[in-house]
Amino acid sequence: MASPGAGDRPTPSPGSDHLKELHELLEAGKVTPVVDRTFPLSDVPDAIRYLREGCARGKVIITV
Repeated sequence: MASPGAGDRPTPSPGSDHLKELHELLEAGKVTPVVDRTFPLSDVPDAIRYLREGCARGKVIITV
């Protein structure tokens, strides 16, 4: 199944081998996600603004 606008490029499904391989790399510590910034739940509008401005250089985390 392709994502809208993705042309002929298929999108991996959640059960795909790609996600399994990524999981194994994460578990082995060979891939580390980069956390750019953490926002509390009460600051979600600020987090969205931060993302829309294109400032994020890693993952933006919302804490509950």
